[in-house]
Amino acid sequence: MGSNRRKSCPYCKDKIEQVDWKDVDGLKKMVSERGKIRSRRISGACRRHQNQIATAVKRARELALLPYVSDAPPERSGGRRDRGDREER
Repeated sequence: MGSNRRKSCPYCKDKIEQVDWKDVDGLKKMVSERGKIRSRRISGACRRHQNQIATAVKRARELALLPYVSDAPPERSGGRRDRGDREER
């Protein structure tokens, strides 16, 4: 299993007070390939910086610096919600 140590916040480590919405490269690391904002557990950000990341990503999306969703077509997982390939009765 994994260790119980939390990642240290990358913004606290670099002594960054405020997350900037113009730092698109830094924000892309905090967004998944599907366009979702990564959680604190995954990103390793502290609570204060995670709130700033969320606000910065939303502002960057509004100004078309970041996409709302990815351009890749959705993959079919075959799970419970996938009813598209079921045969007619």
